[in-house]
Amino acid sequence: MIKIELRNKDNQLIQGEIDHEKVTQAYQVVGKDLAVLAIKDYLYQPGDKLVITSKQANQYLMVQLDETLVPSLIYLAGTQWEYQLPHKQMEKKAAIETSFSSKRHHIMVREAYPFEIMQYQNLSINSHDQKESTGAYPHATANVETRDEAIFYAKNAIDGKYGNYSHGSYPFTLWGINQQEDAELTIEFGREVRVDWVRLLFRGDYPHDSYWTNVTIEFSDGNNLCVPTIKSLEFQNVKFPLKRTTSLTLKNLRKASDESPFPALTQIEVFGLNQI
Repeated sequence: MIKIELRNKDNQLIQGEIDHEKVTQAYQVVGKDLAVLAIKDYLYQPGDKLVITSKQANQYLMVQLDETLVPSLIYLAGTQWEYQLPHKQMEKKAAIETSFSSKRHHIMVREAYPFEIMQYQNLSINSHDQKESTGAYPHATANVETRDEAIFYAKNAIDGKYGNYSHGSYPFTLWGINQQEDAELTIEFGREVRVDWVRLLFRGDYPHDSYWTNVTIEFSDGNNLCVPTIKSLEFQNVKFPLKRTTSLTLKNLRKASDESPFPALTQIEVFGLNQI
């Protein structure tokens, strides 16, 4: 069973017409292994959220909560996931202007197919990640995000957006470290996975940007890899023997000795297998 509900800031079910030919009803839907909430005429209001409920915990779901988001394979650790709909202007600068702004909605959640779970893949990508932990994984966090602005949130580094030759608002969002020397970014998988390949894409709006000459990749057991990196607009690859872990942390970021104070991470990809 999968249930989708649209609730307001007071956690009340929102009522309305899904179509002009339909009677007023609660914006909710229940499906066996697929649920789709389709609405023709409702503009999201501040505080609105989507509440997704699953029949069981520790489940893989394929989700697309807005047409502007790429479908994502997520791991739901519990049985409920609350997705806070963005409405602040700051949040909207980190996405295309039509994101969550239409009065028409097609909200889809389904159980993931076995091949989607078991294939070798990028385990860190999640276009639906949010700043705060929601129980849906992967989830990115950091000990610093420049000026606490959405265009610099850690989640931007796992959203599958690769534009890295300029800076500012979307489509050039990234993880920004506010020139903090001890900056760290952690990806939590929510379960044990097996990984053997990490790819790093620096923002490269040179000479505005700097870059890192060395980074450390740390796993949940405390073991780590010290990796040299270079000034580049391309992905930089780190391969290693298959490693079991529940998280991955990027730390000990050593900035190049150039004039720019602004190194930044556009994207990190972590490839491997789910531990079934």
